[in-house]
Amino acid sequence: MIDKTAIIHPTAEIAEDAIIGPNVVIGENVKIGSRTRVIANAYVEFAEIGEDCTISPFATIGSEPQDLGYKGEPTKVVIGNGTIIKENVTVHRGAACGDFTTKIGNKCLLMVGTHVAHNCVIGDQVIMANLATLGGHCHVDFGAWLGGMSVFHQNCRVGEMAIVSGFSATRQDILPYSKGEGRPPVPSGLNVVALRRRGVDKDVRLHMNEAFKLLISPDFNTSQAIEKIKSDIPMNEYIEKMINFIETSKRGVLLKSHKSAEASGL
Repeated sequence: MIDKTAIIHPTAEIAEDAIIGPNVVIGENVKIGSRTRVIANAYVEFAEIGEDCTISPFATIGSEPQDLGYKGEPTKVVIGNGTIIKENVTVHRGAACGDFTTKIGNKCLLMVGTHVAHNCVIGDQVIMANLATLGGHCHVDFGAWLGGMSVFHQNCRVGEMAIVSGFSATRQDILPYSKGEGRPPVPSGLNVVALRRRGVDKDVRLHMNEAFKLLISPDFNTSQAIEKIKSDIPMNEYIEKMINFIETSKRGVLLKSHKSAEASGL
């Protein structure tokens, strides 16, 4: 159903059972999947939106990236199935680099006022609370939870099932399965609640916690901690992901507080 007040560009492809509400604007090169609702006053262009999604009032999807190098190249946003976009959310289409695409996975929840910048990649079942903000080229992995008003520098990565508390800010990557808060959100432990909900066995969680303690220990640098993990702790897929995440980081992974070094003048 398309409301008579909606404005639909001729290039748009809209499933017959999608719902387009009053005063919605659907611009160029848009595809909207089955049973998706675009509610009153939303704006969508240059976007592919999957099935069973909700786009709430005054959300803006696919507008030009905030990149001074962008010159109108044909880029886009791709959103998976079952994702909920709440009021006043902004998701910018890709800049002319990489695969020219901003991606949001399946069953995500982007709460009021969140911002996803150009060329970000958000995995499945990610939650961004009110006003959480991603700079360009950020990657957020499966099941991560970003607290309200948290801020992530461009090119940061947030690991699988990590949780970052509200009003946090980081310029470094966030370790998978960790929980942290602050500016920066130094990890204080594992996100045990998420691991339990995903059915991770207790023995696996215990070994993960042993590895985590070594990674944040002041007694070892990161390379030493990884060597000790590999030699002393039974390996599992989650510990392997933690190590791989660290070893492939370009911005560095936030593991330890720098306050003690600052206090000593180092």
